[in-house]
Amino acid sequence: MTFTARRSPRRWGPLVATALFALALAAPASPGSAAVDDSAQTEPRVAADSTIADGLEAMVSDYETRVPTEYTTDSWTPFAEALTTAADVSEDDAATEAEVADAKTELQTAASGLEPLQSTFATITNDTFWNDTDGNPIYSQGGGVFKFGDTYYWYGVHYTGAEYYRDNPTRKYDGDVRFVSIPVYSSQDLVNWTFENEVATTSTSLGSLGGNLGSAGWVGRLGVAYNENTGKYVLPVQMWHPTHDHGVLFLQGDSPTGDFTFGNFQRQVVNSPTTGTGDQTVFTDEDGQDYLIFSNREGRSRAFVSKLRSSDSLYAEPAVEIGRHGDGREGNAMFKLDGEYFMCASDLHGWNTSVNYCLESTQGSVQGDYSDYFTMPGTEMDYSHVTQTGFFVTVEGTEQDTVLYAGDRWADFAWNGIGYNQWVPITDEGDGPQFHSVSQWEFNATTGEWRVGPDNNYILNPDVQADRIIVSNVVGWSRTGSGGVGNVEGGANGSRFALHVNNGSGARQEMEVPAGTYTLGLYTKGSGQVTVTGADGRAHVLNVPSSSGWTERELTGIELPAGTATVTVDGGSGNLTADQFSLVRQGGEDPDPGDSTRYEAESSPAVCSGTIDADHAGFSGSGFCNGDNADNAYAEFTVQASAAGTATLDLRFANGSSAARPADVIVNGSTVETASLPTTGSWTGWTTQTVTVQLDAGANTIRLDPTTANGLPNIDYLDVEQASG
Repeated sequence: MTFTARRSPRRWGPLVATALFALALAAPASPGSAAVDDSAQTEPRVAADSTIADGLEAMVSDYETRVPTEYTTDSWTPFAEALTTAADVSEDDAATEAEVADAKTELQTAASGLEPLQSTFATITNDTFWNDTDGNPIYSQGGGVFKFGDTYYWYGVHYTGAEYYRDNPTRKYDGDVRFVSIPVYSSQDLVNWTFENEVATTSTSLGSLGGNLGSAGWVGRLGVAYNENTGKYVLPVQMWHPTHDHGVLFLQGDSPTGDFTFGNFQRQVVNSPTTGTGDQTVFTDEDGQDYLIFSNREGRSRAFVSKLRSSDSLYAEPAVEIGRHGDGREGNAMFKLDGEYFMCASDLHGWNTSVNYCLESTQGSVQGDYSDYFTMPGTEMDYSHVTQTGFFVTVEGTEQDTVLYAGDRWADFAWNGIGYNQWVPITDEGDGPQFHSVSQWEFNATTGEWRVGPDNNYILNPDVQADRIIVSNVVGWSRTGSGGVGNVEGGANGSRFALHVNNGSGARQEMEVPAGTYTLGLYTKGSGQVTVTGADGRAHVLNVPSSSGWTERELTGIELPAGTATVTVDGGSGNLTADQFSLVRQGGEDPDPGDSTRYEAESSPAVCSGTIDADHAGFSGSGFCNGDNADNAYAEFTVQASAAGTATLDLRFANGSSAARPADVIVNGSTVETASLPTTGSWTGWTTQTVTVQLDAGANTIRLDPTTANGLPNIDYLDVEQASG
């Protein structure tokens, strides 16, 4: 599923909206659906329902905390007008439900257009368990990210199996999907997520159906839509209940983070051959219309797009079939890129990893004709970064549009599995979407720009976990020689699989790398050798002596030019089993083209007047500088410049205190600027501040000298980029 900005939302006048809302609620229940609660079948009161009004009041209270000097004037002016209007409506006891809904819509739309004056890159690290800003686990499977106003909200399902797997990822739990809750998290940058609420729990009532969510046999695959007519947020979710059958359960709430309650239960969408849905997500188009994207439940061979009813979003209208495949597809989700709609899904084989199979609209219409299925480029080498399709988030940035792919790592054997997400960027390369399988990357949610992270592992399928069974050709690795190559049970550190090559055989993988110095790491049993060959033909060989148990190996100082590098695993005269490969650029340098170099605050020759800590997630490298609370507790970097001239300094820091912690920027003994270093909301809220300075050729000292007794915020690193020419 995806977010697209509501640039042209449906806006109904109060009288028209009231009439439509009343007609919709008074209409008979649609075929295949259970009726909405009797209490909701009445015409709205003249005065707004208190919960709807409370939702607007909470929204106004939140947006009143925005600071005008942090946004462009052109974006702030319409927002300020909408905020004033919404505040007036929220204080009007006689305001109708339609007036409240209209005020919410106008304010939310204006807030979505707010453009910050400053924007930063934040780091997304895959292949690990994610925490929220309080350091607690993020449990959010099979959901989606939606932008309401200027804030992203991430909804998903918390299952008991996710808890078990996090505690011990070395064993299988065979799909323990007992429902715990539907949590919601909020974020401004799509990287740092704050837990807000459990919008639904096992005690959430099923209204006129009877019972609660705790009595359901399955709850999962959901999305959220905002209905402009009712001012409510609607959450359609798959549900199977032993009494009520399979179907789509519609929950609704008055704010993105408040409690959601029963709205409707629809057993079957017209034109789908089965009750319930196979997999489903919610897609919101640029005009604000919301759609349910799904497959039929049994067989899952047919892909559908169904419009959610405009009057209240509590019913999926007759579906339009957009694709069919006899083998079945699951994980159905949609995004829009450069005017075309794409529906993508995974193989139907039990929540395991898969390439992404996509349909592309051929008429520029969400319910029009689509192409046949094709495999998205970039998903073949490691089966979509060892995931199946989860959902998509489209960010329309000030510089470029980027789609975020959120893959479900359901695979029990693939380390952080059972519903953990892996996010990678998708871009348009001129002939369609391109999947970029990266283990670490940096994203700017304002500009839409992204770049590969400094600790990215350039080897794909490095843990040999993408194949869910024993195979003779491991995905991502090609065979060399005449001997046997495949995966075997029992990987390093308790993982499920490892790569195995016999005498006279080998396996290799090619990858594109930027120029730099790299470190190769892996675990081995047996004997053989591993070779890294650069685009210049130079071979860097790691000889592996014989060992009966898993042994960690490393080869450092590998100089590689930009271009295609090849990693080859050779069994030599014996047999070699290898696992958990890594090829990572040394020194934390920015892998983007250019002269940018990263200097970590925890690494010599940097100096920290305090301690090197690692207790707040999201930092780069092995830690950060936690300076003493004193005005003389500085952090200092020694940076190299190839020539004298202008340089851009990007200082990454986190300030979880309630006040700014400014610091003088001192270059070679002279103060050049005072950096403001404002609060970032939490100690895991990492951000970047940019300063332009003059450097001398050779070594330069750059000191951050705090100007108050509070000292510095936590300092992560300094990126230095010299001006070209």
